[in-house]
Amino acid sequence: MSLTQTQVQMQTVGWRDTPHAYGAVSRAFHWSMALLFIWQFTGILIGVVADKTPIADFFGSTHKSIGLVLLILVCLRGLWGLLNLRNRPGHQPTFLGRAATMGHAALYLLMFVVPALAMLRQYGSGRAFAPFGIPLMEGFEEKIPWMMAPANALHGLLGWVLLALIVGHIAMVFVHRFAWNDNVLARMAGR
Repeated sequence: MSLTQTQVQMQTVGWRDTPHAYGAVSRAFHWSMALLFIWQFTGILIGVVADKTPIADFFGSTHKSIGLVLLILVCLRGLWGLLNLRNRPGHQPTFLGRAATMGHAALYLLMFVVPALAMLRQYGSGRAFAPFGIPLMEGFEEKIPWMMAPANALHGLLGWVLLALIVGHIAMVFVHRFAWNDNVLARMAGR
């Protein structure tokens, strides 16, 4: 059985994206962020069901630092995506293709907004912030309520919306694979 040209191109992934598959850099961003989101949401769910337990405290102690890493990664990933925009695998010019484009845009937007709101709140709180022990923000006495208010109102809610979109994103992989018989996962994961 011979491989088609597309299958060969998907197997030999370079650094940059191609119309047939995402490159090594895009894949590294995608899967590292996926692992960090699993960590974040696992910690949140543990906190919901087992608040004030050692394991909830452990996950809680990493939440802000991992959130900052995710904010940095989504910015870098967005820049990389823009640099590769013409080369990336596209969506079909159909209703479902446009829905996929809008879904991905919503994911990117929330992956930026949720941690950005938390960083704004962190600064406005006047508390020092040292992710992974690296001093990033020195504390100060006066709180800045207008900086804290957006995250107080939206960080948690938008975090749950982001989780719902991630679950939908994963569900669509299975729809593509088992209902529509087109293995779009290979674009990001390989064969």
